[in-house]
Amino acid sequence: MKNKIDIIDSHFHIWDLDRQNLPWLNDNPSIAKSYSINEYENMYKNFDGINFLGGVYVEVDSDNPILEDEIVNEVLKSNDKILARVPRATVSPTMRIPVFANGIREPLHVPSSPKKRCLEDDFVEGIKELSKKNLSFDSCNRVEELGDLVKLMEKVPNAKVVLNHLGNVEKLDDRYKENMRALAKFPNLYVKVSGYPTEDEEFVKELLDFIKETFDSKRLMYASNWPVVEMYSSFDEHLSILLKAFGEDEDFFKNNAKECYNIY
Repeated sequence: MKNKIDIIDSHFHIWDLDRQNLPWLNDNPSIAKSYSINEYENMYKNFDGINFLGGVYVEVDSDNPILEDEIVNEVLKSNDKILARVPRATVSPTMRIPVFANGIREPLHVPSSPKKRCLEDDFVEGIKELSKKNLSFDSCNRVEELGDLVKLMEKVPNAKVVLNHLGNVEKLDDRYKENMRALAKFPNLYVKVSGYPTEDEEFVKELLDFIKETFDSKRLMYASNWPVVEMYSSFDEHLSILLKAFGEDEDFFKNNAKECYNIY
């Protein structure tokens, strides 16, 4: 790379287990510790040729979203690397939307989320409300429910929806490809390129080739998913793969996240 690449990370987490409870960590002991904004920032300092501008903080599925918001507000007082925030809310026409929110996420991939949740009437109406406010919905769903997301987009085609982690892809089969091609037809649907295991190099190449062929380049966003990335890959390996695959693509590494999350 000839020039430094400006990077906005469209998806990262931090949490403080001295103050917060994240029940899902009980089943994921490898990352069951606190992670600070300073640790996160330091991850990028390991890379030459990177100008890390900051990232989009995404809710962490804690048992107290309001406390979570307060903690992030405290972090912002001493650190300028949080460029946008996607807090937790239960999607409905009367959902809680903090004034600072750049988007909203209700996890759809967790055991507590019922199947076809995104097609329930209150959810659909809530997505319409977000659309009116030009706020995005971050969709972290089960891969087998990608077809339901297609149906949601058909109901609210103007909604700005961000598919997290390539739909939590498990294998590059015909069903996955069909659903992703259907989602690619919606001009306001963005995709975060993250969430896939990296040890199978052939799978990674085929997956990234498919995604680049299927989606408009203005709809793909770099995402680290730190620190959760350490469960299925590593921060360094994931970023290295994407630097090689996308080169100096400013849209992928910066501009698309700015457009999606209204970062100015």
